[in-house]
Amino acid sequence: MALRESKRRQIVDAAISEFLENGFGGASMDRIANRAMVSKRTVYNHFESKEDLFRTIVDMAGEEARTTLNVAYDPSRPLRPQLVELGQAEGRLIRSASFMRMMRMALGEVLRDATLAAELNRCSDHLTIFNAFFAGAKASGALVTDDSEMVSAQFIALIKATTFWPSVLSGVPISAADMDRVVDLGATTIMAAFGAPAPGLESD
Repeated sequence: MALRESKRRQIVDAAISEFLENGFGGASMDRIANRAMVSKRTVYNHFESKEDLFRTIVDMAGEEARTTLNVAYDPSRPLRPQLVELGQAEGRLIRSASFMRMMRMALGEVLRDATLAAELNRCSDHLTIFNAFFAGAKASGALVTDDSEMVSAQFIALIKATTFWPSVLSGVPISAADMDRVVDLGATTIMAAFGAPAPGLESD
């Protein structure tokens, strides 16, 4: 079983390289087999088609995101440190070489093919996780807003604008120190704009 899983991962890694280099439409199962150093029959023993390989890679990216973003809002704790924890979890994804490699591959394809874009959306719980966190903060009174999903989107944008997208375009990961600064600034900005006033500081 371990050997089978190792072989499967070997094929997936080869497919990511092939898709990155030649695009989904130009990718060849023969070249994927050569890159993986296995027979074409072995590739088809694991995956029915290029589409199956693509879906598998997107599923793997989604699973890594769900596992890493395992942060739920806790109404018994202050909001700001939880914002930092959520932002740091997002930062770990953005600094993950395997995740970002899968994202570069997937994003390159979804711009060309709406069907593949639907696959990426189907497998992504990213926004759902953030929205649930901010809905919990709003329900507890820690967040002052009529639209928690808008605040959720703002927080994601504050982090991704200077970390995720530059990394996607350049292939160079952001440093841990820079990621920490971006997350801290994002949390500060959200608290300043939407955080509930501390007890005794409410406006008259």
